Amino acid sequence: MKNSYFGDVGGCFVPELLMPPLLEVEAAMENILPAPEFQAELEDLLHNFAGRPTPLTYCPTLSGVLGFHLWLKREDLLHTGAHKINNTLGQALLAKKMGKTALVAETGAGQHGVATAAVAARLGMDCTIYMGSEDIARQAPNVMRMKLLGATVHAVENGTRTLKDAINETLRAWISSQESTHYCFGTAAGPHPFPTLVRKFQSVIGREARSQLVKKTGKLPDAIVACVGGGSNAIGLFHPFLEDMTVRIIGVEAAGVGEPGCFNSAPLNLGDLGVLHGNYTMVLQNNDGQIEPSYSISAGLDYPGVGPEHVWLCKSGRVRYGMVKDSNALAAFHCLCKTEGILPALESSHALAYVLDHPQEFVPGSTVVVNLSGRGDKDIGIVAGREMNP
Repeated sequence: MKNSYFGDVGGCFVPELLMPPLLEVEAAMENILPAPEFQAELEDLLHNFAGRPTPLTYCPTLSGVLGFHLWLKREDLLHTGAHKINNTLGQALLAKKMGKTALVAETGAGQHGVATAAVAARLGMDCTIYMGSEDIARQAPNVMRMKLLGATVHAVENGTRTLKDAINETLRAWISSQESTHYCFGTAAGPHPFPTLVRKFQSVIGREARSQLVKKTGKLPDAIVACVGGGSNAIGLFHPFLEDMTVRIIGVEAAGVGEPGCFNSAPLNLGDLGVLHGNYTMVLQNNDGQIEPSYSISAGLDYPGVGPEHVWLCKSGRVRYGMVKDSNALAAFHCLCKTEGILPALESSHALAYVLDHPQEFVPGSTVVVNLSGRGDKDIGIVAGREMNP
């Protein structure tokens, strides 16, 4: 397989039975995706179905408090409520051109599942979603949305019953249905070519943000910030800015409750190199190499691994990766609601919290862009529950 590594991480570590469909996806990425006809059809869907371009919104109240200019890239305003639809539209259209009739996908917070179900309905494809039963309980509205859009939702009862286990089950299901089915992988992780493929579809975020800010201010941002679970929204924002060395790039992982010995979802900061879901990357594991349970208040960040390109960017020093606790993310959630009238996803609230909690890291008068990867409607129950049971 070509270009399957980012430095010494990435690769493709899967059972032999999964190699044929992965090679098929790689060939489609090289031969179908660049074609002008494909790009034109995808552009039409992104504009007329998903709602791109998304706005770049200035935050006047918070900017006045912080002493620098805070902008939000509004992926929360996309159809289905998050950045996930950029990737699902691209992969589903690619699958259709490959002759596939069905999509299978995993989901954590439910946004990728909803986006996959919506796109499957739009393109006339069958759709099956695997979701951990723990996530089903805390994201019930998204489960209903998937079913309303025609998807079959399977509850995964194995392991921690969260995103890691949903991915395991989806990979198993793909083995038995690969002739007719494409696995619409939801984040910039997994076996090659998924980290590269997902990044290609999500980079529209950074391209738009770059163009919009230059048009509004006449210059590039001084810093860009995004939350990191598997890492698709972050790599989508970061990639178009990697060559601009004047732009600081900050990724934010979930530190959970932030107490020593407690679970978290911060493999870049607290993990070690290992193999998870078909790629060599940073993972949370014990001394025997067994994957440790992860935890975050935000289901979309509750993952014990991370996309390999983020590992490479962290090792190279180009991107700095910090951590934010549940309590700080909740505080940022409430802050944005009350100061700017915007309800952020708890995932995105981690990125915002880093900026709010570290104002000293940003030069007065500078320009900072935070990727608002999704909206917080799905998280109202979690927020209410936490307030009743702090």
